[in-house]
Amino acid sequence: MARQKGLVKYSGTMGGVRHFKIKGLVGDFAGLAGGPTDSQIKNDAAFIRTRENMSEFGGSASCAKTIRVGLAQVIRQFSDSRLTGRLTKIMKEINKEDTGSPRGQRSILVSLNPELLNGLNFDVNTSLAGIFNAPYTLTNTVGRDSATFTIPIFNPMNLINAPAGATHFRLLNAITVVSDWKFDTGSGTYVPLEPTLSELSDVQFSGYLDLSAPTALTTITTTLPGSPTMTSDVSVLNCIGIEFYQQVGSNYYLFASDNAMRVDTVF
Repeated sequence: MARQKGLVKYSGTMGGVRHFKIKGLVGDFAGLAGGPTDSQIKNDAAFIRTRENMSEFGGSASCAKTIRVGLAQVIRQFSDSRLTGRLTKIMKEINKEDTGSPRGQRSILVSLNPELLNGLNFDVNTSLAGIFNAPYTLTNTVGRDSATFTIPIFNPMNLINAPAGATHFRLLNAITVVSDWKFDTGSGTYVPLEPTLSELSDVQFSGYLDLSAPTALTTITTTLPGSPTMTSDVSVLNCIGIEFYQQVGSNYYLFASDNAMRVDTVF
């Protein structure tokens, strides 16, 4: 792939060279047009590895999507433009850990590899550890359907790196269920082992907390709807985060940047 330079900018194909942009990257790119036909990729024995990779990549992308769907109400203000790709990459790494299934059909067993998601910052450019340094505890119920984020009294001026102009902040506690996925030979696609549990979630916030004054003891509890029964084929991602506001009169205006959220634990 080449990077296009110069004053002339256009998209499409010219002289056998295709010109295009890539979301999240600056500049214009070029590559040779053409390649194998769709029929060749689907049927030619020479492309068996390609078909295997496509199958597993599709399954990894589907599994990753369940995290974004489960956290849809908050993910926009906490993520960068390439989060989808980073989540899919993690799921592909989990996929490769299955050494008992044939290539192209390896399972995506998040429940056996939770450490690959622990510590994930939803915005690669904004680390929660660089912003929020107050002590806290996270506890979850035996049934894995609820989690509590507890933050003792602390002084935000000493333990929060707030952006200029911010007057208040809110803390976030979120949980979302991620099912393990397997290849279904009947449909030829990847499917969740627990479709009714996958994507269940709850997101809760603290009140608006003043950045210039010590906080009170803060407790934020999340509970999955419907009192579901968790199985060994699902994992619960417990995410914590912080978002910043500027108070103007009685209104609080959310900052477009400098908010941070991460996967703190998987249980």
